[in-house]
Amino acid sequence: MTFTEAVLDGLRLVLIWPAPGYMLLGVAIGMFFGAVPGLGGLVGMAIILPFTFGMEPSVAFAFILGMYAVTTTADTLSSVLLGIPGTAASQATILDGYPMAQRGEASRALGAAYTVSMIGGVIGAVFLAISIPIVRPIILAFSEPELFAMAVLGLTMVASLSGKSIFKGTAAACFGLMLACVGFAEFGGVRRYWFEQNFLLEGLPIVPYVLGLFAIPEVLELAVRNTSISRVQREEVATSGIINGMKDAARHWWLGLRCTVIGVYVGMLPGLGGSIVDWVAYGHAAQSEKNGNFGKGDIRGVIAPEAANNAMKGGALLPTIAFAIPGSASMAILLSAFFIQGLEPGPQMLTDKLNITFTLVWTLVLANVAGAVALLLWGSQASKITYLQGHIILPAIMLVVFMGAWVGNGTLGNWIVLLAFGFIGYFMKLGGWPRPPIVLGFVLGKIMEEAMNLSMQVHGWGSFTRPIVLIIIALTIITVIFAVRSQRKKRAQKEARRNEASANSVQEEAMVVEEGGKDCPPASWPIATLLILVFAYCFYEAIPWSFSPKLFPQTVATVGLLLAVGALVFDLKGMAAIKAGTASADVVGIDKPYVLKSLYFLSWLIGIFILTLIIGQFPTLLLFVILYLKFWGKFGWKLIAIYTACAVAFLLIMFNEIVPVMWYEPAHLPSIFL
Repeated sequence: MTFTEAVLDGLRLVLIWPAPGYMLLGVAIGMFFGAVPGLGGLVGMAIILPFTFGMEPSVAFAFILGMYAVTTTADTLSSVLLGIPGTAASQATILDGYPMAQRGEASRALGAAYTVSMIGGVIGAVFLAISIPIVRPIILAFSEPELFAMAVLGLTMVASLSGKSIFKGTAAACFGLMLACVGFAEFGGVRRYWFEQNFLLEGLPIVPYVLGLFAIPEVLELAVRNTSISRVQREEVATSGIINGMKDAARHWWLGLRCTVIGVYVGMLPGLGGSIVDWVAYGHAAQSEKNGNFGKGDIRGVIAPEAANNAMKGGALLPTIAFAIPGSASMAILLSAFFIQGLEPGPQMLTDKLNITFTLVWTLVLANVAGAVALLLWGSQASKITYLQGHIILPAIMLVVFMGAWVGNGTLGNWIVLLAFGFIGYFMKLGGWPRPPIVLGFVLGKIMEEAMNLSMQVHGWGSFTRPIVLIIIALTIITVIFAVRSQRKKRAQKEARRNEASANSVQEEAMVVEEGGKDCPPASWPIATLLILVFAYCFYEAIPWSFSPKLFPQTVATVGLLLAVGALVFDLKGMAAIKAGTASADVVGIDKPYVLKSLYFLSWLIGIFILTLIIGQFPTLLLFVILYLKFWGKFGWKLIAIYTACAVAFLLIMFNEIVPVMWYEPAHLPSIFL
């Protein structure tokens, strides 16, 4: 298949029904997840991932990327209207977008943002398409040693840049690699770390694992905080203002184009993604534009980050497709979809499966256009989503989370994995441990183990002396050095900013927003201790195995053990500083009321599991909806009755008709499903 044929075939696959319908459905879902603070594309992708089982690849990716493409367009709603970043990529938008909303110009800011987001997303996808012929010969020149080294580099970059501590980031990545070793070993056929549970022999189920790590901690936040309270009037989003914003975008087209290019290149760097792209673009605009009033409601302060954060998505796809190294956390979940579809990122995606690659490109283009047009037309209606209470949203999300974890093999083991990693994900978030490296390590684990074993069999220790491998190793070392220096510099700058920041200043408050929150050693050291025990156990358990099945897990366990010990040492120092009153502003103790309320909510989730064993899955989920709305939300019985009826309809239509599942029903009770 020639390059042109692949381009046209990719477009054909996207336009064949039902792919367009699923793409538009994904766009609608993406607008919701982007608009509601605390959700975002990462949680959205984790939740819809289970529904791709059984889909054709073109349909599955149309659905997922349709959702993913528009989250950084829709997140502008909460950033502008509420001064709350809808996603990590919209933090810089607050600096000028929220002051504009305070002046009654929210609709103008939204119009400009939607326009440049659409253009940025399209250009990012086009850049990806243009880059594929250039990247393809480079990828085809890579063999197992180079692929292994690239995976190590990618893990190091993500681990170094997705948190405040390189020890925590890399230890988390090693934890993900260890989790990938669960089940039958491809080399040697040994049953590894399966704890006599048959459902683990095929490996840890990826969907419950991802949902537990990402979705449960975020919905827990919604339950405990009950966030999303508006501070502006809905009438501020007017059609005329949106049109004026579109004119602003056209007037500042050169700035938008420059920031789009910035977004593409930053997106190609694994581990950076949406966490810094908006700040880089905003800084460029503030330094390069004349007569600026940045931070006080300058429309250019909205255009710059919004153009960059959508263009970043096309750039982030390139390393994901080419090297299986995600350019962002959401791309790590996209890798999970690749494996569900039986596809492996790398050479085949640029040769035999090039048409599938172009379905991704075309989906990004079409979804960006569809999402931006929809928000431009219905911006005022879409903004109402952000006014919903967290208690209204949460029961619906939890239904999808629990049933999403059930889809696949439909066993209670899936819910055990979901709840276990929900607890782990919550305490990691609380303690400042980054979660994206765990998912990336899990996804790359089998690829790295296969590459490591084949490299040792074919090349021996000479694998690590090949020229390209040495270059990649050097880049890995440089990455670590720069990450350490950058973290120290950020810590010093942040301390200085906090000393100067005004408590009531929107600008200064937004400037100190950073993904991952503050470090909390009292919540972090139990995670470090747990990882030390896990790595030690995994090393010991592998001792009697033959060379091939134990090479990778013992290597990872050794490295992970050392890193976890390093993280524990820093946690103990942090706790000592808290007791002595000498801790920096980034190091805090545990907020006990918040933690106790969080644990209370988590106990409700355990209750779902226990009650399912007694009365069955379907009635338990409905009972959760009723009790949550009554005791957490304090809603009246009329609303609860309507909500429960909608929940019944959703469960029966979605999981009895569209995605049929085998419901769990206790043997001592009659079946309610005939």
